[in-house]
Amino acid sequence: MTSLVFITGASSGIGQALAWRFYQAGYDLALVARRTDAIQQWAETHGIDPERLRVYRADVADKDSIVAAGRQCLAQQGLPDVVIANAGISVGMDSAVRSDLEVMANTFATNNIGLAATFHPFVDAMCKRGSGILVGIGSVAGIRGLPGHGAYCASKAAVIAYCESLRGELCSSGVSVVTLCPGFIDTPLTRQNRYSMPFLMPVEDFAQRAFSAIVARSSYRVIPWQMGIVAKLLRLLPNAWFDKLLSGRPRKQRAG
Repeated sequence: MTSLVFITGASSGIGQALAWRFYQAGYDLALVARRTDAIQQWAETHGIDPERLRVYRADVADKDSIVAAGRQCLAQQGLPDVVIANAGISVGMDSAVRSDLEVMANTFATNNIGLAATFHPFVDAMCKRGSGILVGIGSVAGIRGLPGHGAYCASKAAVIAYCESLRGELCSSGVSVVTLCPGFIDTPLTRQNRYSMPFLMPVEDFAQRAFSAIVARSSYRVIPWQMGIVAKLLRLLPNAWFDKLLSGRPRKQRAG
């Protein structure tokens, strides 16, 4: 029986690269995005078998939208073996700007509520089956707060904590929860950054390492591994040293 993977944010970047890697491994695809035309164009370019692909239009910032996509997947393709909550946004913010409070609210709606809503339609069925893998895409940015990145860092810290909580809840069910924390991956999202990006990794390389971590049911993995070491060192730095290290660092570009 063919395995099935459900991936949000599959129209570009990490989501698209993961879709291709799972397809190469023999998985059928359930792909979710706002821009379904981009997925269809990608599928045609890569020669994806239409019988092995279903595309669902949804916006993870709208919890009802993503829950509906999950239920459509269950009805049309059955229960996935792997669910990857990949969709997310990364926008800078300034707490002194009133409109940026909406930026923070939207970031949490997409990166956190959207992640929980992605998992929601499948959790009970996976537990009853006694198998499945739920994958949350966090970030190294969730390990320590970065100037100008308040919304994004806080949302990714929440992803890491949420997945850890869910892993504990499901530990005896046969369902695994995998937290992946990318460092700097070469995608359209990171190409907008205005600062140096150490250990920048091609998205195809990330997808290969992420695939290996997922099928191994690793509970937590930082990719690339060098960023895992950097993240641990940053976590150990006293606050005064950490603040001085980041003083003057360019901030992430704000929305608009």
